[in-house]
Amino acid sequence: MEPVIVVGAGPVGLALTLALARHEVPSVLLDAGDGPSEPRPARTCVLRPDTTALAHRLAGGAESAESSGLSGTHWRAWRTLRRRQTVRHVEFAPGAAPFHLAQHTLTGALAAAAHRSELIDVVPHRRLTELEQHPGGVRARTAGGLGVTWSGSYLVGCDGARSTVRKLLGVRFPGRTSVERRAVATVRCALPWPQEALLHRELPGAGGEVSARSLPGGRWRLDWRLPPRGDLVTPDVLIERVQRTLTAWSDPDAPPAYELLDTGVHTAHQRIARRWRQGRVFLAGDAARLLGALGTQSVDEGLRDADNLAWKLALAWHGGAGDALLDSYESERRGASVARLRALDQALPLVQDTSPLRSLLPGGRGPLGLLTDGHVGEGTLGAPGGYAHSPLTSDSAAFGVATAPGGVVDDVPVTPPGGERCPLRRRLGRGLLVVLVAPGARVWESRHWMHAGVMPQLAAAVRALPLPAELLVAEAYPGAAPHTCLVVRPDGHLAAVLPGVDAEALAACAVALGGGPVDGAVRA
Repeated sequence: MEPVIVVGAGPVGLALTLALARHEVPSVLLDAGDGPSEPRPARTCVLRPDTTALAHRLAGGAESAESSGLSGTHWRAWRTLRRRQTVRHVEFAPGAAPFHLAQHTLTGALAAAAHRSELIDVVPHRRLTELEQHPGGVRARTAGGLGVTWSGSYLVGCDGARSTVRKLLGVRFPGRTSVERRAVATVRCALPWPQEALLHRELPGAGGEVSARSLPGGRWRLDWRLPPRGDLVTPDVLIERVQRTLTAWSDPDAPPAYELLDTGVHTAHQRIARRWRQGRVFLAGDAARLLGALGTQSVDEGLRDADNLAWKLALAWHGGAGDALLDSYESERRGASVARLRALDQALPLVQDTSPLRSLLPGGRGPLGLLTDGHVGEGTLGAPGGYAHSPLTSDSAAFGVATAPGGVVDDVPVTPPGGERCPLRRRLGRGLLVVLVAPGARVWESRHWMHAGVMPQLAAAVRALPLPAELLVAEAYPGAAPHTCLVVRPDGHLAAVLPGVDAEALAACAVALGGGPVDGAVRA
């Protein structure tokens, strides 16, 4: 079987190749760049807890966050202010905080891991020019030197907003341009909220709206919301904004000392590709959708694309997936993106004071609540998208468990038989996880579990599954009764809840997760 071709060596393309490597799938990463790009301190990203765990797994080359090399800040709290008052203050529980880091830090850590992997062939200076599909795979031609033709089993375009892959496929990319514009600056200074992030509206003495998000080393990213279309923001205007904002947050008689590290203007667009799969070719990241207004996080969404697609391509590559499984990538990820963009469409005019329909705010949320949701990962603007209506989500995903069907599972402590206790997310990314909820399990050494209670029957059922799977034990899971079995997908979404050990139901769930009976066909 030929390798998977990935076009684009940004965070999404790198994450996809690393995720495929965890499934023992080789890939060729075509990078059109001319070498490492210059770090931009003002270009940062915020990852939710589950995508943070994914980034650490992929960048670390080991099962620990400490070895990943990702330097960022886990915010201790988020505060929303209006004028001089705090109107909302959110303290993040351990393991539940957003992770803020420079994008070049994420890209660099993923790139270093990709270069270490024997399953990833990183090819620089190769710009895609032609793309052809045939029943057994794909052929891609690149410019550079005399030009080279690459053969692969599948191809994924992770090549950004101006995606060449999308254009070669002839896939339309409708949407809206310049829905939000922001002036951005990264400064090194001392602010009153270390390791926090905040949104301040109607700033005393400065007006407008600004957010401040902490980074390591006493650095802060500042964002000012601008009219979607307006005058050019000159460097002098930006410096004036920095000074007015920092003065409003400090003693007026003692002008704040700061170091200006980087500035820029960020424009958010809203677009989504009509199709995310065409035969053996897929789109992911900004090649598939553009967002970024109101604190929504495009890199976080792109990493979710990579995590969703990797295990499905891996099953297909190893010959264990039906064609419906590959179709589910588009239905799940595009569906989640449509919901996110629809929520943005509803929220933008309300928070920008351009609509009188204040009583129609989604979910009864006020403007400041909506502005906060995207930053802290809550509500329709920020919470991870679920796959409740996916054909891969079993109707049995119920029985009082706190996680919604198709939702992201909680990171509870789990123990493999004969192994050591660790967070559940550390076991993701290789196969299905079958988690038995067994209160009091820690009383016994895990090496004795295989011969006790329901474990022999459950272990035999897991071994007989048609997909790679691992058996784990958790002492508790929110809302789950004792002896409940949770079936967790490799990307951390809940596929099914079984109220006990049921080998037939477990096997049926695995067949559904494989896309149904395997017939070897791939849609042309």
